[in-house]
Amino acid sequence: MTIPQTRNFGLPLMNLIRLKGIPILQQLHLEEQLLRTSSENWCIMNDGTNDPTIVMGISGKPAELLEIDLVLRDQIPVIRRFTGGGTVTVDHNTVFVTFICNTDAVAGLQPYPRPIMYWSSLLYSRVFEGRGDFQLRENDYVFGNRKFGGNAQSITKTRWIHHTSFLWDYEVRNMAYLRLPKRIPEYRLARDHLEFICCLKDYIPRSVFLDKTVDALRTQFSVRSEQLDAFEATSNTKFVPSTRLLTRQELEEAAFGSHAESTLSQSLSL
Repeated sequence: MTIPQTRNFGLPLMNLIRLKGIPILQQLHLEEQLLRTSSENWCIMNDGTNDPTIVMGISGKPAELLEIDLVLRDQIPVIRRFTGGGTVTVDHNTVFVTFICNTDAVAGLQPYPRPIMYWSSLLYSRVFEGRGDFQLRENDYVFGNRKFGGNAQSITKTRWIHHTSFLWDYEVRNMAYLRLPKRIPEYRLARDHLEFICCLKDYIPRSVFLDKTVDALRTQFSVRSEQLDAFEATSNTKFVPSTRLLTRQELEEAAFGSHAESTLSQSLSL
């Protein structure tokens, strides 16, 4: 059911779906479907996901990015999503915000990664005004030099998606599942995960962050709230998403290959 709202006809329409605790795999399937099959603009907000889950970019390699033995031992689900970007561990402490837009939705915005990233940073500058030294550093949102938001994108001929996982808080044990990637931002300076990140909770209340993000959207769009069940009821498209869970066999094979490579490397160094 659509929630009636006053429409500003001078601005493009943005459909808003606010969720709470939806599994991240379900959220990613929804986003991919909206990108591929809808012709409207969408903002998806998901306030946390219940179970700890690792999400990798479309080209991510488990052997390079994950401590696979720990992942297998603790039975942590691993998802390969349909967008680029890095690898994150998400849970109830993660807040997700996604923009899915037509290429002509934002006047003057070129549909390429850097311009979209910069546009998003201007939007969030409104949200964090007066609340710390907010910046876009390379592809990350930071306060000072500590990351609290990671971004990923996909751009098609007529549409683009920009989604962010915001680190509201974190559990130290979840950081242990991630390896230090081979390619890291220059500003990271080889810092480990705990020295590199900060928590959004230290800067803004959770509900205020979500509400102010909607307020910032309203400066550029006419925002119309939608319910997820209403969208699902009207969606007749049989869509098969590319985002998927990696199987235990895939992870075990990656772990075996990693161990074999390590053993060979050690033997050659003797």
